[in-house]
Amino acid sequence: MMRLLTNVRIAAVLLWALECGPAASAQGEITDWRGNANTSRSGLTGAGAGSSSPKAANPGRADGLGNPLLGGERHPLYRLQTSDVVEISFTVAPEFNQTLTVQPDGYVMLKDAGMVEVAGLNLSEFSAAVEKAYTGYLHDPQVAVSLKDFERPYYIVGGEVGRPGKYELRSDTTLAEAVQIAGGLTPQSKHSQVVLFRRVSQSLVETRLLNLKRMLKKGHLQEDEHLQPGDMVFVPQNAISKIARYLSRPSVSMYMNSAQF
Repeated sequence: MMRLLTNVRIAAVLLWALECGPAASAQGEITDWRGNANTSRSGLTGAGAGSSSPKAANPGRADGLGNPLLGGERHPLYRLQTSDVVEISFTVAPEFNQTLTVQPDGYVMLKDAGMVEVAGLNLSEFSAAVEKAYTGYLHDPQVAVSLKDFERPYYIVGGEVGRPGKYELRSDTTLAEAVQIAGGLTPQSKHSQVVLFRRVSQSLVETRLLNLKRMLKKGHLQEDEHLQPGDMVFVPQNAISKIARYLSRPSVSMYMNSAQF
């Protein structure tokens, strides 16, 4: 009788083990010899692997900074320049609300707070500078700033074009498109030697010589340079236009063919 009861107990334990074994494995639990359940994280991957408290992955910086070794800022914030117009609003002191223009020296004159240098600051840094200027003058100054007017990106086209001047860079524009926007080439242009000036720093300007004539004739539009803010395109005169004022028009047309230029 005792042996029968013992066999029944063993069968019950085996049945319980078969039923609970898969569930325990699915939940990652291991039962020790005391019957205590421990959670194993050896099969986990991601932020919570190997630790008792999972941590979210670092989403990156809020200001859009990238790896400086791979190009620095992906989406750089706009920084104030001279002639920009900014508006300041105080939450608890509306009598100090004001609209300011960044002066040529990079400063603004704050009402009752004096001069503050703001050129080169983004709006968040400008807000912090204003709050610092009014600290001690106003109790807990809370400032909201907004950019009302600013220098639009531009490029300049000069030389032998129909309408030389300064143009806003509203969208992606190539050198050939910029020349057309500026009225196209004149008959006196030497479009085989168009010069692109691009400022690299305050004291360094990069110069590129582009054969616009060959590019358009051959249809090699992949060679067309995309303009950047501040670029200047210069189309020089051809040889005929340089000597035309010293020769009569019939003699020039007789001995010179403008197509070769």
